[in-house]
Amino acid sequence: MHTIKLAVFDMAGTVVNEDNVVYKTLQKAINERGFQVTLDFVLEHGAGKEKHQAIKDIITADIGNVDATMPASIFEDFKKLLVDAYNNLNVTSYEGVEEMLYALKANGIKVALNTGYDTNTAQLLLNKMNWTIGKEYDVLVTADDVVLGRPNPDMIVEAMMKLNVQQEELVLKAGDSIIDIEEGKNANCGVTIGVTTGAHTREQLLSAKPTYVLDSLTELKQLLLPS
Repeated sequence: MHTIKLAVFDMAGTVVNEDNVVYKTLQKAINERGFQVTLDFVLEHGAGKEKHQAIKDIITADIGNVDATMPASIFEDFKKLLVDAYNNLNVTSYEGVEEMLYALKANGIKVALNTGYDTNTAQLLLNKMNWTIGKEYDVLVTADDVVLGRPNPDMIVEAMMKLNVQQEELVLKAGDSIIDIEEGKNANCGVTIGVTTGAHTREQLLSAKPTYVLDSLTELKQLLLPS
């Protein structure tokens, strides 16, 4: 059992099941400029990052360097493609996740959502799932809200400030990518969780040395709540 006052969850691939459509769309936007990157390559180099930064890192990993203008231009294409993709997508949470969030909140644990998306994209996802602040979650922190994205701890620090949680050791961070775990460690979170429902495999997640790797976030109830 861990004493946790705040649980910070990544969105896509962690609490939101959108079938990797973001990274498939990222792959499409990049490859429309003449690249031939695979989805696995996109996930390896871009998962969990603010998406403009992800594009820069993916292209740099592919060809060695890139000027500033191309990633910015691809990012604009990506945002348009993503709106179209989401408008046609059935977005849900993973089985049992909503009930898990309600159980955490009923036991006095605050819930924050954080994401490398911009606010408009994150809110579009939440609207599609009919999630509302105060019910499924207590605060949303996006890439728009901070200067430095993951793996920097800024989004977690912002969530802590907004929810009046001062002690890092009472914070849990959970996500589906290595960079989520690194973000949690950089914020000195008491517990870091990797979950295998999204971008990275169990082996990839274990390489970041989280406290736990779970196959389902619903397992958090056994770790955090009295039976």
